[in-house]
Amino acid sequence: MTGETSGPSIAVVGAGGVGGYLGGRLAAAGYDVRFLARGDSLAALGRKGLRVTNGSSDWSVPDLRASDDPQDIGEVDYVLLCVKTSQLPAAVDALGPMVGRNTAVLTVQNGVEAPEQVAAVVGRDRVLPGMVRVVATLVGPGEVRHVGGPAALGFAEWDGSVSDRVERLREVLRDASLTAMEPRDIWAGLWAKFLLVVPIGSLGAATGGATIGELRSRGGTRRMLIAGMREIHETGIALGIELPGDAVDTAIGLMDRQQPDVTSSLQRDILAGRPSELEAWTGAAVRLADRAGRTAPVHEMLYELLATRVSRTATNE
Repeated sequence: MTGETSGPSIAVVGAGGVGGYLGGRLAAAGYDVRFLARGDSLAALGRKGLRVTNGSSDWSVPDLRASDDPQDIGEVDYVLLCVKTSQLPAAVDALGPMVGRNTAVLTVQNGVEAPEQVAAVVGRDRVLPGMVRVVATLVGPGEVRHVGGPAALGFAEWDGSVSDRVERLREVLRDASLTAMEPRDIWAGLWAKFLLVVPIGSLGAATGGATIGELRSRGGTRRMLIAGMREIHETGIALGIELPGDAVDTAIGLMDRQQPDVTSSLQRDILAGRPSELEAWTGAAVRLADRAGRTAPVHEMLYELLATRVSRTATNE
């Protein structure tokens, strides 16, 4: 199939680091990929296509289909929803012309609430809850910097089953040199990622940009990270998520294996004064704990610190 335009049609909503990398891989493999983009990104995709650099095997896709009008994109088989949670409401509002009776919408947002938010508009039967593992950053319009191995996508039907459309998309990803994860329980997978990234990103932002190496090596901040992980684990269990009993230990191991200079998108955005995923990360940890009838003191404190900082930044602009 590689090199030929065949197979399902795929709309990629958002041409940032994640959307650019995933859509670029699929387009390079010959699939019918249509980017919904805007502004400078749209202009760059139309003018020169997409370029991905990783220091060793740079590649590009010069001819791409892109538009800022969902009507131009048209109805597709799959929608990869690759915007950040702060952009999700506008993206969901734009889905109408792209979603037909059999269209599947794959959510890859950080956090655990995006599938419900999308399902409220298009229906649960059209949503494939998913998660992505990739380090890809937009360094300029149409220019993506990728670090590490190929992107990995994990997803399933809402009830965790593997339907024909799930298996078909997995095959497409593999053909495009992407890794298709096959999670045993997609919801447990989403929460396992949530309990890892939220404490790290929140504490990194609250400390003014401390790296993961700094946070895990100081006794006090390490204890805060682990306490935050346990809060989210206990919340998930209380809400019926079948998280493994060793999920926190697994997260600690993943944290300790990260390169020491790693920072999160949450802290980078907050410190730069950009719109962030604070509500979908730290805010959600607090909201969901309350829904479960629990308290989350670590995240409650971090949320108030960060929400105050964001509010002051907005006021001073």
